[in-house]
Amino acid sequence: MAVALSNVDLADSLEGDFSSRLAEVNGVRLHYVEGGQGDPLVLLGGWPQTWWQFNKVMPMLARRYRVIAVDLRGMGGSDTPANGYDKKTMAQDIYGLVRHLGHDRVYVAGHDIGAMVAQAMAANHPQAVKKIALLDVHHPDETMYGLTLLPQPDQHVDGDFTAGSRTYLWWFALNQVRELPERLLAGRERDWIDALFDYLLLDPGSIGELDRDLYAEAYSSPEAIRAGNAWYQAFMQDIEDEKGYGPLTTPILALGGDHSNYAYLASVLPDKGTDVRVVKIKDSGHYLAEEQPEAVVQLLTEFFL
Repeated sequence: MAVALSNVDLADSLEGDFSSRLAEVNGVRLHYVEGGQGDPLVLLGGWPQTWWQFNKVMPMLARRYRVIAVDLRGMGGSDTPANGYDKKTMAQDIYGLVRHLGHDRVYVAGHDIGAMVAQAMAANHPQAVKKIALLDVHHPDETMYGLTLLPQPDQHVDGDFTAGSRTYLWWFALNQVRELPERLLAGRERDWIDALFDYLLLDPGSIGELDRDLYAEAYSSPEAIRAGNAWYQAFMQDIEDEKGYGPLTTPILALGGDHSNYAYLASVLPDKGTDVRVVKIKDSGHYLAEEQPEAVVQLLTEFFL
């Protein structure tokens, strides 16, 4: 694995005058990268990535927004505390950061775990959220209990994106196991990073060698693997929390890859809010901002008006 650049170097490499920063909020230190001018737009990433997953879209978004890309609790340059990985607490982290930065209301776009946190933030802090965009994932709910241990006939178990096939979420079960993943994955970070990306990307080349090295390094410690797994281990608490949320009044845009979760989002999300729009991203797997950055930027810009 090549030596990775620092967050300061990575931020400096982006157009838009971005800076790497730290803030103490809600009892945790969060790392974020900030740049651009305009209304504040918070970007929240997912597993197993960092804020860098938005590197293709941040310069374009920075032309219209004050972009704030955050490493969630347990991610990248942020702290990895022993607990607090339920999405309600993580949303409180982001709310605290927004207030720390002096913003009253923000736009929020989240991918994967970040989408869950964005939805939780709209549910628990609606006064601080103008609109939310959910990229290929929504907040845990009882439909997750329908996931099966064995792949069903229409679920692919490798990178074969056969038309109409669905993803088999094997890592959901692995990440529920405590302590063992840290031991199994130690020294093999790049192997499982590659396996996951190659499985979920329609175009594996859209996440390059440098990117993969950065993510492998970010999850190369037992603490980082434990924290990432904790996001999944909190799903049962998240499901219980979600039962009390009711339909959200915050406008919601959901973007789903045509080779990933679009159909699932379209079937589940309309009942989650009073103003919900679900849009299909063509020629994309799970990692929308890497595979189709121009489409993502266009749709977010049209929505965040």
